[in-house]
Amino acid sequence: MGGKTILILGGGIGGIVTANQLRKYLPRQHRIVLVERNEQHAFAPSFLWLMIGDRRPEQITRPLRQMVRRGVEVIHASARHIDPDKGYVEADGQSLSYDYLVLALGAELAPESIPGLAEAGHNFYTLEGIMKLHDSLKTFGGGTVAVVVSLPYKCPGAPHEAAMLIADFFKRRGLGNKVDVHLFTPEPQPMPVAGPALGEAVRQMLTAKGVSFHPQHKLSSVNPQSQELVFEGKEPFHYDLLAAIPPHRGPQLLKEARLTNEAGWVPVDRATLETKYKNIYALGDVTAVSIPGRWKPDVPMMLPKASGFAHAQAEVLASRIAYEINGVATEETFRGDGYCGLEAGGGLAGFASGNFFAEPAPQVQLRKLGRTWHLGKVLFEKWWLAPPGFRHGVLGLTLRVSSKLFKVPGSL
Repeated sequence: MGGKTILILGGGIGGIVTANQLRKYLPRQHRIVLVERNEQHAFAPSFLWLMIGDRRPEQITRPLRQMVRRGVEVIHASARHIDPDKGYVEADGQSLSYDYLVLALGAELAPESIPGLAEAGHNFYTLEGIMKLHDSLKTFGGGTVAVVVSLPYKCPGAPHEAAMLIADFFKRRGLGNKVDVHLFTPEPQPMPVAGPALGEAVRQMLTAKGVSFHPQHKLSSVNPQSQELVFEGKEPFHYDLLAAIPPHRGPQLLKEARLTNEAGWVPVDRATLETKYKNIYALGDVTAVSIPGRWKPDVPMMLPKASGFAHAQAEVLASRIAYEINGVATEETFRGDGYCGLEAGGGLAGFASGNFFAEPAPQVQLRKLGRTWHLGKVLFEKWWLAPPGFRHGVLGLTLRVSSKLFKVPGSL
């Protein structure tokens, strides 16, 4: 049997796990090629700790080549064109042919789609953006902080975590009575896909931290000069510091390759992660995965975009590709289980878990605040950022088992 080439586009959590698992499963005659434009890997689930000064950039970044197993080829380039029919990808002048293609490109940020947002708002979804927000928080002497959500976005719990951590940050600095933190979202409740009970529990967490929650506020524009937020059908709101989640979109590259739906995301079989092309798969934030409707049973929702799901999907996908190459049948599928740690500050975190494929609607529960869930996230961070040899050694196994005990495969 001749060697196969598995080409993986995107070096985030999903891409790294896919590459490492495939290298583990397949003999060296098969090529595992990871294409990623950034030479440094930044662990996004730790960005909010960076925001409040609990981490430094060098603590949560590693060269990408240190994150993958020996035998995984890394090409630092940007994919420019995909030809699904001829089976090749153009990446900065290189033509890369494949037998299997895995799309793990994630979601792109589109702050320019809301007038004034790019100029006025701090973005905590990039390393550069989170460091600028950190600097602003350090020098902020008092006033109104607005955390604003725009749809769609990845990591469902991130805005709620950010608001609580910001409130806790100022409380610890003795400025709690001088800073008002407000969270605005177009959604009817926190994390609506998880159901009303969890939403109410998160709302209570926000209230306990002194965060004012404003549902059903859709941001239409920002006036940087007057420092005003303009919402559809609502009164304008004045802010002194703005931390904004810009709308997310799928990569244009995939739309041009006719791999996306009208919304710009890649539809996949939710169990196998297959696209409409047999040898092309997609996982993580770039995908559109239907799950049972909650508010309108006949209208499906979409699986949240979260690193925990990408991690689980990558393990399933790598296994399925390896089994197929080795000529062995498998029934392993992605089953929709998800987990989410919600940092609240002060070393405390909540923990949500459940099955998002459950019928008639996703079944998700939130555990009460505790130090255990915070420790679980810290353990996973340490395991993830360790070199592959360490990660798969005795001490790495210890951290892995510990994180599994807390059921925190990553931050959603």
